[in-house]
Amino acid sequence: MDSEQIGGIYVELTWHDTVQFLEESKTFKIILAAVVIFIAVVLLRKAIHSFFEKTDFIAERTEKTLESMVNSLLSYAAVIGFTVIVLSIWGIHIGKILAGAGVIGIILGFGAQSLIKDVFAGLFLLYEKQLHKGDFITLNNTFHGTVEEIGLRFLKIREWSGRLLTISNGQIDTIENYNFNHMRVIEKVTTNFREDPRKAMSVLEEACAKMNEELDGYLKKDLADKPIEPFQVYGVTSLNDNYQGFQYTVTGLVEDLVYWTAAKETRRILAEAMYDHNIAMPEQRVHYQSYSDENQDLS
Repeated sequence: MDSEQIGGIYVELTWHDTVQFLEESKTFKIILAAVVIFIAVVLLRKAIHSFFEKTDFIAERTEKTLESMVNSLLSYAAVIGFTVIVLSIWGIHIGKILAGAGVIGIILGFGAQSLIKDVFAGLFLLYEKQLHKGDFITLNNTFHGTVEEIGLRFLKIREWSGRLLTISNGQIDTIENYNFNHMRVIEKVTTNFREDPRKAMSVLEEACAKMNEELDGYLKKDLADKPIEPFQVYGVTSLNDNYQGFQYTVTGLVEDLVYWTAAKETRRILAEAMYDHNIAMPEQRVHYQSYSDENQDLS
């Protein structure tokens, strides 16, 4: 027996009384439900992670995407389940609430439409394989970053600055994915109108040969380990680029995971080649005339 002094009077509490008190305590039931659901979610997430680690019948990137979606679904199920348990503990019957036409109308009017739109958009993202976890993408021609989590309602991408962007799936209009096995490096070079096009083409072809030698490890290869599309001068793509000069384009097909490095190295080699051969690039010039100059002209 346990005894407790309350106002100078000793009250004896038996184990049965303690158990009965806990059974009747709504707060204890809610805390117990929260702990049980939390432990269940943790164990299920570990089981899901272990399952996808051992599977090899689908691609690794697809596995990570499916794992992220399942974890999101599990989180929503846990929250909804906990809410139902809390309401039932307080004696509120969910069935009677949902049976009310007025409540259903409010739910549909204020939240369900947006929720359904987000959920279906998330399912379509997964089904149509538009992106995977770890892909570098551009959203709505505005946001750039790496996909960190694909949820049932939200998509999270980590921007280059480190910021985490969360956007609802229903707000996604366009997706530019830079990780679909290969990417084409496209660099444009504009020279002055006074530069000989034959000399410029020769310098660029020499630069492409250097890129094929130094950046060979970045190029996309076929089954014979030969570059599918080596660095090359695509040609003259503009005779009057913004009224500045002749524009030339250099391309090369590289592996998607090294695209940004390959693009940076391509620009470096092109800049060095243009400088070493004294190829003049266009310069923006602004001609202005002062008020004093106008007076002198008039006189």
